[in-house]
This record gives sequence, C-alpha cells and structure tokens, in this order.
Amino acid sequence: MNEEQLERYSRHITLPQVDAAGQRRLMAARVLIVGMGGLGSPIVIYLAAAGVGTLVLVDYDTVELSNLQRQVVHRTADVGRPKVESAHDHLLELNPHITAVTINGQLEGAALDEQVRSADVVVDASDNFQTRFALNAACVRNRVPLVSGAAIRMEGQVTVFHNERPDAPCYRCLYRDEGGEGDTCSLTGVLAPVVGIIGTVQATEVLKVLLGIGDTLGGRLLLLDALNMEWRTLKLRKDPACPVCGVV
Repeated sequence: MNEEQLERYSRHITLPQVDAAGQRRLMAARVLIVGMGGLGSPIVIYLAAAGVGTLVLVDYDTVELSNLQRQVVHRTADVGRPKVESAHDHLLELNPHITAVTINGQLEGAALDEQVRSADVVVDASDNFQTRFALNAACVRNRVPLVSGAAIRMEGQVTVFHNERPDAPCYRCLYRDEGGEGDTCSLTGVLAPVVGIIGTVQATEVLKVLLGIGDTLGGRLLLLDALNMEWRTLKLRKDPACPVCGVV
C-alpha cells in the first residue's frame, strides 16, 4: 500500500480484526454484485469505500426517476443511463484505487458460471426469484459463498449461504417453490432507508467473509421489522431433499 492508501484505510488498519494484512486481502478480492438498485446501491458504495479491489456490477436496467427515492448510487443527472454505468462512475469518484467491471445485461448459462467462479463472494441484490434461483444454483455448482438480501414495504431479510461448505443450506433450502414473481416495490412500495439497512448488513457480511472474521449469518436468517424496529433470527438448516444442494 502507498501512503495515500494507508491513510484512506487507516480506520480499518487500526482494527485488530483487519489490520494491514486484512486490508491487503480486501484489495486483492473480487466480488460479483447482481443488482444496482435499492440493495445494490449501499452494498457497492461501502465495498468500494472499504477498498475491495474488483467489483463486478451486473444489471440490465436504466435509471428512472422513481428509483432515486432509495437507489442512492444514482443521481438525478443519471436518469436514462444504464445503472451499471451510473454506479461505475460514482464508485470511481469515491475510490479511484478500485476496479469496477460493468455488465449491462443479464448473466445466464456459461457466462454466469464464469463470473461466479471468478468471484471470492457473490452478492444477490436482485429483486426477482428467477435471478435469485439462477444465482444460487451457480454458486452451489461452483462452491462460492452467496450473500443474500431482500427488502419490501417496511421489512427485510439477510443471510449468507456458505456454498463452499458441504453441510451448509442454500437459497433453495429456504425457498423451494420456483413459481411466481412475488411482490415488487413498484406494486407495494418500500420505505427508503429499509433497503439501506439491509444493504449495509449485506456489505458487512461480505467483508467478514472476505476477511474470515467473526460469525457470519451462515445458517441464520436475519429478519427486520422496520415499522416496530425489531430484529428476529431464524435458524436455517440444509434440506436433504433440496433440488439444488440436497443429496439424491
């Protein structure tokens, strides 16, 4: 690290759980983030600020005015631009020492597997079950940890799927049904800071996984009721009959 980086990351380096060796690990890491919306915004901002070396940004959408109520990585001047381009510019202005790779489209098939294999951690910041199921299956196939989050209305949830561990549950152990699109923010609404709360928890879990510190949310589902500001934790266990990770 040069002098500027030592100063930039000094509050990390001061932490005994991180120190200079941990910061260098973050700087050498590669994280795949799918979704540059309400969840993806705080995730990529904090990962960039923390000095995670390579961030792969994936989204097929463009910035709309209605996004700006909660998608804080974008600005009013970005309306109409691809979200990955808007996010890329914001992150490089925040921290020019990182690399932000943009994929303006949907990752599928071999391309999805290639990006998952190349990542140290994958982050699901998407808003639909089809993407979540495909991302989970690719992470299980390639044994890559997946940090998953979701938020709607005044509720949210976060967990970590340690797919590199054979005894760990995956996303399909939690949600077996492939049918239906579920609720969306455009239909039911979402309180702006709720996605920020969930996204920053996801970012924290990513850093913990990369650094190998603390107890992650692996095997636990953290649930937020923001209306009453209450947290609950549910235990998650591997489903032997899971169609993705179960033993046939």
